[in-house]
Parts: sequence; C-alpha cells; structure tokens
Amino acid sequence: MSKAPEIDVVTFGCRLNTVESQVMKREAIAAGLNNAILVNTCAVTSEAVRQARQAIRRAKRENPDKTVIVSGCAAQTDPQMFADMEEVSLVLGNEEKLVAASYRMLPQFGVNDTEKTRVNDIMSVRETAAHLIEGLEGRTRAFVQVQTGCDHRCTFCIIPYGRGNSRSVPMGAVVDQVRRLTQNGYREVVVTGVDITSYGADLPGAPKLGALVQAILKHVPELERLRLSSIDSIEVDPELMAAIGDEPRLMPHLHLSLQSGDDMILKRMKRRHLRQDTIDFCHQVRELRPDAAFGADIIAGFPTETDAMFENSLSIVDECDLTHLHIFPYSPRPGTPAARMPQLDRTLVKERAGRLRDKGNQALQKHLSREVGSQHQVLIEKPGLGRTEQFTQVELAGGTSGEILPLRITGHSRRHLFGEVA
Repeated sequence: MSKAPEIDVVTFGCRLNTVESQVMKREAIAAGLNNAILVNTCAVTSEAVRQARQAIRRAKRENPDKTVIVSGCAAQTDPQMFADMEEVSLVLGNEEKLVAASYRMLPQFGVNDTEKTRVNDIMSVRETAAHLIEGLEGRTRAFVQVQTGCDHRCTFCIIPYGRGNSRSVPMGAVVDQVRRLTQNGYREVVVTGVDITSYGADLPGAPKLGALVQAILKHVPELERLRLSSIDSIEVDPELMAAIGDEPRLMPHLHLSLQSGDDMILKRMKRRHLRQDTIDFCHQVRELRPDAAFGADIIAGFPTETDAMFENSLSIVDECDLTHLHIFPYSPRPGTPAARMPQLDRTLVKERAGRLRDKGNQALQKHLSREVGSQHQVLIEKPGLGRTEQFTQVELAGGTSGEILPLRITGHSRRHLFGEVA
C-alpha cells in the first residue's frame, strides 16, 4: 500500500482562502508533489503579511527537508518579496495555485528554470471555475465559493489587486456543489467570496445573490442550514431580503462590511454607503427577522479620522446593536490611495482600536445576557463546543461534531454561552 503524500497547508485570511487551500492541496497531490508545505497568504493588513513571512521561516526551520510553496493575495501583490526569501522554492499567483500544472514547476519535476515566480496579471482573468471539493478537513460546516475578486476600489484596500475584478461561479455549479457537500454529511454550508453581494453581475441575465440563495434552498431541500459570509449591505437585493424574512434555513447572522460609522470617513474610504444606510438596513432586517444578530468589520484610525469621527464609529455599535466585531487598526497598504493621505500617529490608531474592541466586548456581553433562558438549535463544532443560529459560541457537556442539538441557554462567560440539552 503506497504512502499518502505529505502535504501540509498553512492558511491565512478569509474563508475563501480556506476553500482554496483545500483545492491547492488536492491539485498539488494530483501533480505528484510530496514532502511540501503550501502557505496561502493574506494581504488585507501589513500584520497579516508579517505573520505569513514569520510562518514561512518557522515552517522551513522546523521542516528543513520540505519544499515551501507560497501563494495567496500577498504573493499575488508582491511576489518578489517572497521569491527573495531563501526558504521559498516557488511563488504562485491566485489563479496558478488552483491548477496541478503549477506545482510541477520545481526541480524535482525536471524543471531547471531559476525563475521562482509564476504569477500572472490577475486583472486579465475573466472567469472563475467552480472548484468542487468533497469537504474541508477538520470542519463541521462547509464553505462554498460563489465569487471572487472585487470591482470596487476602496481607498484602503489592496485585495482587488490580489484577486482581480469580480467573477462569479454559475448558479447551477454552486447548487451542485452544495448538494454534493450535503450528501457528504455537511448540515451547514457557508456561501463565501470576496464580495458576495456583487454576485452574478458578470453572468448571463445578471442574477443576484438573493436568486442564488433561493435556488440553493429550493433545489437542495436536504440542506439544513445556509449561512452567508461578509456582505455589503448597500448591495443587498429584494430577493435576498425576502429570503432573510421567509427562509428559516437561512441563518439569522449577517456580518457587515461596515468599516466606519462616520459619513466623511466612509466617503474618503470610497465606500458606497453612509451611516444611516447601515442603521436602516439593520432595522429592516430585524423587522423581518427579530432574532437576527449582526457582526461587522470596523477600521480604527483611518487617515484624517478626528475624535468626533471616531466617536461615530463607537456609537454605531449601539445604534445597530452589533454583537460580533472584527476590529482592524488602520494599516497603510503601499499602492493604495489611503496610504498617501495624512496618517494618524500609530499610538493613537492602536488606542482607538483598543477602545473599539472594548466596545465590542461590551456589546457581546449584552448579547450573551439576553440569550440566557432562550432555546437554540446548536451545530456542534467539536465535543463541548458549538454555535447557535446567530453564530454565538455555546459550551456544553458532550456532543458529537457535526450534529445539531436543541439546547437551552443556562448562562454565559465573557466569551460564550453555556447550554444544556433541552
């Protein structure tokens, strides 16, 4: 019996990267690669890039005989930086990493080319294939890529230069993938991409995300739970709003690409929504789905942000009743317009990020306290820990990974709920 190839994967960043890491490993094995480490990087902040470089050095130091291949958004936007690292044998772009042939560009396959990078112009890519996978190792919920890239050019964001313009996976292919994952035992599927609310604009007939969600729920009736990853609320279409109100299998947790609570900062970020748009959206969703919970990404210390502007970001947490915050201290990304704007002192940026995190912790405590005495259907992620429909963590006694249990919430810690079988 032949020994399985040894391919380790280190993943940074978003859920889309999680899906693509699974595809990378599959394609590397199909290419005949063995004894290798694949590092799938993120470029959203300079800290993410620093962590990736640190992980590469550590991986090679601990596994000197293994080949290190680097890909992802940081590799796409600055391939030479990784090619210059002596630990790295090959740098692949975000398109190249998903095909087996790319992994044969190494000396062990008889390639003597000294060029370490295989990174094309991501803006030239026009289509996105459905990367069918059987599941995700160690995961009780499956992620399905429906879209990649972004047509917007927010002034702080480097991601369009790592992912290219928005490209959607055809609706039928998405439904087939969800059906396959459900047949493989996954009871919850997460729709993911770079900008999923822009879904469909490049497809025939320009179907929107709402049509895709309704198609999944209609044509895969055996799927118990469907969840959306981060959304841009200003792009939410009427069909998606209808699904939020009418489809109990669509989970009542929406993570908003908010970024700021101040109108002037939003304009300088080149966002397409204003503060009141977000507040109105949250109120409209709660009218349709009173049990809805919201998360949000917020950037602290964006260039030119005054104390008053920052206070608007603090106050929108209460106005929208946000419960799960992702806080990012502003990080200038070379090549973006915001990097050329007047910067704030780094100490002030960190202090504001800390205040937003404290605000987020207070909001989470409020949410957790409200949940005591309620009942939820909880997806068990691992024995002793699961998540409610609103994506809130629950600690319980026992439970088997992948099952959904009815729990009564009995209390909470500072981070999660306590539950017992109802």
